[in-house]
Amino acid sequence: MFLHVISAEYIEDYKIEILFNNGSKGVVNLDDTLNGTIFNELRDKSEFKKFEVNADLETVVWSNGADLAPEYLYFQAFKDNIKLQSQFKQWGYIT
Repeated sequence: MFLHVISAEYIEDYKIEILFNNGSKGVVNLDDTLNGTIFNELRDKSEFKKFEVNADLETVVWSNGADLAPEYLYFQAFKDNIKLQSQFKQWGYIT
């Protein structure tokens, strides 16, 4: 099954609560992710809050063109879940 973002809600700072199409819901903290040209303007929390779930891309996107893969968001939400470590290895997020 391909992973998709169903809904996303701003929590605080750089945190978003995300519901995935597999029924999992988790909070991602993107504070350490917002580096690089396209993400720098999202350091302004008023800009960061302006995300939406794009129906075509099925992930979180911002008006400046920034987006993050659903798998990356899933990893950020559940990276401490021991049962998912082999999946995260497969995706290349851990070694």
